[in-house]
Amino acid sequence: MYKITLNFISIFIILFFASDFYIFGQHDHKHVRGVVYERGLDSEEDNLEPLVGASIYWLGTTIGTITDSEGSFNIHPHDPLPHKLVISFVGYKSDTVLIEEKDARIEVVLESSHHLDEVIVSARKAGSHISAYEPMHTEVITSGEFQRAACCNLAESFETSASVDVSYSDAVSGAQQIELLGLAGTYSQLLNENFPMIRGLGESFGLSYVPGPWMESIHVSKGSASVVNGYESITGQINVELKKPETSEDFFYNFYANDYGRLESSLNASLDITDDFRTMVMLHGEFLNNPVDHNKNTFADHPLVQKFNFMNRYRYDIHDVMESQFGVRVMKEERRGGQIGYLNGGENAPGDYYGFQNNTTHYNIFAKTGFFLQDQPHGSIGTIFSYTHHEHNSFYGLNDYDGKQNTFYANIIYENIIGTTDHKITAGTSYIMDNYDETLNDSTFLRDESVPGIFAEYTYNYLDELTAIAGIRVDYHNIYDIFTTPRVHLRYDLTESSTVRASAGKGYRVPNMIAENTGLLVSSRNFRIIEEIEPEEAWNYGATFVQDFQLFGNDAYLSLEFFRTDFVNQMIVDIDNDSKEALFYNLDGKSYSNSYQAEFSFEPVSRFEITAAYRHTDVKQTIGGELVRKPFAKLYRGLLTGSYATADNRWQFDLTTQLNGPARLPSMDGNTEAINLPDISPVYTILHSQVTYRFNRFDIYVGGENLTNYKQSNPIIASHDPFSDNFDGSIIWGPVSGRMFYMGLRYEL
Repeated sequence: MYKITLNFISIFIILFFASDFYIFGQHDHKHVRGVVYERGLDSEEDNLEPLVGASIYWLGTTIGTITDSEGSFNIHPHDPLPHKLVISFVGYKSDTVLIEEKDARIEVVLESSHHLDEVIVSARKAGSHISAYEPMHTEVITSGEFQRAACCNLAESFETSASVDVSYSDAVSGAQQIELLGLAGTYSQLLNENFPMIRGLGESFGLSYVPGPWMESIHVSKGSASVVNGYESITGQINVELKKPETSEDFFYNFYANDYGRLESSLNASLDITDDFRTMVMLHGEFLNNPVDHNKNTFADHPLVQKFNFMNRYRYDIHDVMESQFGVRVMKEERRGGQIGYLNGGENAPGDYYGFQNNTTHYNIFAKTGFFLQDQPHGSIGTIFSYTHHEHNSFYGLNDYDGKQNTFYANIIYENIIGTTDHKITAGTSYIMDNYDETLNDSTFLRDESVPGIFAEYTYNYLDELTAIAGIRVDYHNIYDIFTTPRVHLRYDLTESSTVRASAGKGYRVPNMIAENTGLLVSSRNFRIIEEIEPEEAWNYGATFVQDFQLFGNDAYLSLEFFRTDFVNQMIVDIDNDSKEALFYNLDGKSYSNSYQAEFSFEPVSRFEITAAYRHTDVKQTIGGELVRKPFAKLYRGLLTGSYATADNRWQFDLTTQLNGPARLPSMDGNTEAINLPDISPVYTILHSQVTYRFNRFDIYVGGENLTNYKQSNPIIASHDPFSDNFDGSIIWGPVSGRMFYMGLRYEL
């Protein structure tokens, strides 16, 4: 347990760094800066309004940024210059500007791509949108969308997203997991600026390790992803872009508090050391030490947490030679849960109180460099290196679970054109090394994985209307031999406002049996491994259609999508066979997921955005020789969000409603305490709301989550006797905590 609360540590460090960055942060450096406007309703008077969240990127690269709340942006100059800068936003005509000087300042006016007879339509920029230029179906969630709810960490950033679900794995530890295309987040590749981010032993609590105020945007790509980033993506890829020294605000502070007693404090500060050398410090502290038991089952509704996050990153460039960024990150967390008696100082032993504790240390160093080839104007070589150490010591009642993981990752990428810019080739080599050392009670699991790989990807563009990508990679796994991963993507603009995309590809992953199922440790179940678990292997294919159009005189869009995942092999976690154990074995039969989604967004009146979405999933596995619905997979989910901002953008009102469909629950035959447990979870609705007031550089926000106060009844089976054979806190299909209110403030300089 920490001797000094992280709250006071965070305040001290914030004051220390704030003074340093205020003194030294006045030196300017050369950027391409500008403002993006949207043309107002009265075209004759040329009434312009700042366009928030417009995409800015260098043509032919993935280097980009977005405009802030005032329509402003700054981006590091491309080497070499001159080079074209693309400014775009869905529903508006894109613009391309030739940049010839490193310190250029530009103003760009985007006009709606949809015209009525007498007016040019303008609209308030949505916080999330489907990328217009990505060949893969990619939802971009911007910082504006994060601020529509209390986005304290990565898990909480998806509350207003129709694509990604977040749920709890058990009723004690607070571990969260995401779901994409009807399948667990372990089948989605989680990246931080194309580095591996949450994988292996960090998956249980990793979604809470990334503070919301650190994030610039999240790119959610559905279906098979590019072969450049590895073989592990099966259902999609979630790439988190953190704030960067060259584009971030000079100073940012966020404070958050809720009525459960949770306090969070975050600070970001950037500094120009020289024209070509910049740095940024990001700090975050979380403190919760107030056990709450609203349902009176003797267990705390949420764990107690003390957490400290630190990141220091740098950007260093040599003109016409290279661009580089590197840094270090450290995270320490103590998490405690269980019965109120334990949290108030009781012992953890049979006959006393049930307790849970997890102490985690996580640190990472990384470097990413791009080298320009002087004799090849469109050629470059990029290198990515990172090293991550993760260590946790934990117990779940009488189950002791400790683990260490060391991961080294390297990726070297060559890019160039073939003849013209319509033909692009990307090729390279990668290497990933994982060292695992896990102990569960008296069993030890050691594993060393070494995987070198090579890849190549060809991209064809035709008149900005058609993009086709074909890629393949081959990896050699020291334990499981060769993985061959082919993938293809297609994007075609039927019209200026209609786009279809299609993709198909294979993915592999080596499962981590314990780390991915820590929720089952909050039970009396025994883990029983029936056979040696083989790598998971699956095909994913799907198609999407996006239509932009006019409704009520404002921009609107409709998105339709279908994705299917077929498993060749899968690790089956069988909790239906016996309520007293969990069986682990390889797939023997079929396992698949079908995901259908429709999303519709429009503005019935100016500055009032409404998004409605519905997703139906059909997820089945062969369990115990029978093809059945996967436990806890919801049959459908609905989302309805509304956001209104006043004309001066001072006030903003946000409302989110989530409809959660039924899910099959595992068989609990043999558990005498679970005789009233239903076979199917009920349908329920969750409601979140927030009000934000902005003045000068301050934002003040207040809100509430789960305003309907819906809670799963009896989330912990045999809570009165946690050391009995009937105890089970892993049958979680709904919220454990009830209504919660919060407030906070943001300051930006």
